[in-house]
Amino acid sequence: MRTETPPLIRLEDYRPSAFLIDRVNLDIVLDPHATRITADLALRPNPAGAPDGPLHLDGDDLTLVGLDLDGAPVPGADYAVDASGLTLHRPPRRPFMLRVVTEVDPTANTKLMGLYRTDGVYCTQCEADGFRRITYFLDRPDVMAVYTTRIEARREEAPVLLGNGNPVEAGPVGEDRHYAVWHDPHPKPAYLFAVVGGRLGKVEAPFRTMEGRDVTCAVYVEPGREDRAGYALDAVIRSMQWDERAFGRAYDLDVFNVVAVSAFNMGAMENKGLNIFNDKYVLAVPETATDADYANIEAIIAHEYFHNWSGNRVTCRDWFQLCLKEGLTVFRDQEFSSDMRSRPVHRIGEVRSLRARQFPEDAGPLRHPVRPNAYAEINNFYTATVYDKGAEIVRMLRTLIGPAAFRAGMDRYFADNDGRAATVEDFLAAFATVTGRDLSAFARWYERPGTPRLSAQGAYDAAARRYTLHLAQALPTEGPPLVIPVALGLVGAGGPLDGATCASAADGVFILDRIEAELVFENVTEEPVPSLLRDFSAPVRLDLALSDAQRLRLLARDSDPFNRWQAAQDVALRLILAPDAARTDAFAEALGTFLDGEALADPAFAALVLALPTEAEAADALSGDIDPDAIHRARHALRAHLGRALAPRLTRIDAALAPAEGASYSPDAASAGRRALRNAALDLMAAGDPQAGAALATRRLDAATNMTDRLAALATIAQIPGEAREAALASFGERYAHEPLVLDKWFALQATIPEEGTLARIAALKGHPAFAMTNPNRVRALIGSFSMGNPTQFARADGSGFALVADTVKALDSANPQIAARLLTAFGSWRRLEKNRRQAAAEMLNGIKAVPGLSRDVADILVRTLKDG
Repeated sequence: MRTETPPLIRLEDYRPSAFLIDRVNLDIVLDPHATRITADLALRPNPAGAPDGPLHLDGDDLTLVGLDLDGAPVPGADYAVDASGLTLHRPPRRPFMLRVVTEVDPTANTKLMGLYRTDGVYCTQCEADGFRRITYFLDRPDVMAVYTTRIEARREEAPVLLGNGNPVEAGPVGEDRHYAVWHDPHPKPAYLFAVVGGRLGKVEAPFRTMEGRDVTCAVYVEPGREDRAGYALDAVIRSMQWDERAFGRAYDLDVFNVVAVSAFNMGAMENKGLNIFNDKYVLAVPETATDADYANIEAIIAHEYFHNWSGNRVTCRDWFQLCLKEGLTVFRDQEFSSDMRSRPVHRIGEVRSLRARQFPEDAGPLRHPVRPNAYAEINNFYTATVYDKGAEIVRMLRTLIGPAAFRAGMDRYFADNDGRAATVEDFLAAFATVTGRDLSAFARWYERPGTPRLSAQGAYDAAARRYTLHLAQALPTEGPPLVIPVALGLVGAGGPLDGATCASAADGVFILDRIEAELVFENVTEEPVPSLLRDFSAPVRLDLALSDAQRLRLLARDSDPFNRWQAAQDVALRLILAPDAARTDAFAEALGTFLDGEALADPAFAALVLALPTEAEAADALSGDIDPDAIHRARHALRAHLGRALAPRLTRIDAALAPAEGASYSPDAASAGRRALRNAALDLMAAGDPQAGAALATRRLDAATNMTDRLAALATIAQIPGEAREAALASFGERYAHEPLVLDKWFALQATIPEEGTLARIAALKGHPAFAMTNPNRVRALIGSFSMGNPTQFARADGSGFALVADTVKALDSANPQIAARLLTAFGSWRRLEKNRRQAAAEMLNGIKAVPGLSRDVADILVRTLKDG
């Protein structure tokens, strides 16, 4: 049996549902192996549809117990059940009630889609199409209904019963059972449905909205871990406050609940009023969580809360519009985090993530438009392109029309589409209405796959004091040009040339809406260095021929923090790809001057400047025949050179940023920045002198009072082979043997050691008592970190690294195809490797292809990855 291309669902084939569901009354009787769901559905023909044929309700892995129409059993001849669902052959052409009774086994549901049970807690995951694993239904986002849900369980097993919306009533059922009823007054699609039942602890706080509604906000966690939920609860309150200030969006229910579970395929889910989270994005105390964990909790709590309007109140008409909720909400959570922390530092982090994940995706076989025009498996389109590039499009739109018009357009979008399932066209129409602008050319960003290239070339006329800049865009696919906002300025020897003027660039932004254009700057008093794409104003690759000296002028003198950081990255990347001792010395001198001047004034920014491009970023800069070992050697040599050259300065920074004795930990941005710079200094010092670095890192590990410093010290030690490393790793593992989320960090750290023995280390770790293939967090930590964060060992020339991941994909495919498919995406750049590695990767991919009965998730990724070109 061979793996064939899964059938495609196409945007052009979209048709409204033939039937609608106005109300859904659910009665869910929880049981570990035989949960019974009674669904009463109020259906009617859709005037905009074509209700002349049969009614097909989606279903997957369900046992049908009963089927009644308007109170009477449906004869067996009048319906059929198959693997895709239930078909009612002759549905009424009028409103009618359909009762569907199904049974599911939550404990056996290892796919973690629909209703499942993890660590004794019942929970659901219905996006994108998990509700059909609970009951037969019109499981599509444009079918929106009002839900009332009754949940019943044994009191001892599930004392907490939660649903969407507001609590209506609760009470006993016999001696040992109880029930709770929840009602959500806001129509929603099935993918936003949720229930939770289990033994859970709770922290809560009140909030009053700007409209005067009193809301109880609560975070539910494993009993005994309530002390780890406080930061998440605080992030909920701050998110509510910020969305009112920034977007005028108030919360609309009496309760807002967050539940943390240990086994979850995603990061979190925005179910209406009942957000379910992977516990790694909720639980935090200084002993177990790093600064990055705190920042992620803050951002992801905000993201899911912001979905209440950009995703829930206004949802997607179909899954092709996924970017309409995800890209927009990522933009909103990025703005929130920027306001909570350092905006320039956060912007650099956003772009680093975009380039690390989305740019390679755009350049490989899995590339697709931000709004795809076809898909085989929607679970595979929760991608960096939809989320991160989608957010960049929203950011460009704000740049294009200005902040005031953008806010007015958002208000119009929410007002026009509240309670509706919307499209990208609806989104852009709101901004076109408030500005009077034609945004049809801008809309091409949603349609075109690939990353555009922006080339720039300048010429200076000293006599005329004129600088001419030629810009051109090169597109990865044929078609008309894109609308690219280019934020720009000129930098002289002493700093920005503020006296220079350019009539074509209003407020420092030029809109390139044709293939090429020429800008003329007047009153330019000296030959400048152009500073382009300031604040990364468009998701493009920039081709700009500057010398190291010109780039280092930007580092020293530019007023734009992003381009200062970018200048250092560009010089470092060139030195990794083309090592040169003299140029490395000059780079080290420039970094030293930078550190002397301002490192302690803005430690978080300085830490980013010291961080070299990753090996993956260096590989992304090459067109093909990539040798990960050569890149690793070159980058390590550069780190070692800089570590030696900057050693005195790094030592001073380390001492200056040492925490005061007895100082308490705080996750605030300023404190996190100080730790980031001190740990970056440690990393470089150890690269320059491994023996001294290992000794210093060991002392830091012993003295650390928080997980950020402890893990940074351990990471430094892990890169230096020897008995000290093995002892430190063993001690850390023993200390946190009962902390799964900390052990995930430990797994990941060891999986990314760039040494031949790492494969044997991973094999041993798979036998660790805390590791379980059934838990997505454990698999991502060990196998995912290896495949995405250890290029020399994943892409070993003998193919053994590829084999490790391929074997994991095959082992997971039937149990959890979503996680298996995500692991498989690590092969996305295989065709750009050098010949031997390319052949080894192809062998492993074809080995997966030969497995009979692959899931749609894995088959879809596999077919696209193997596709020529």
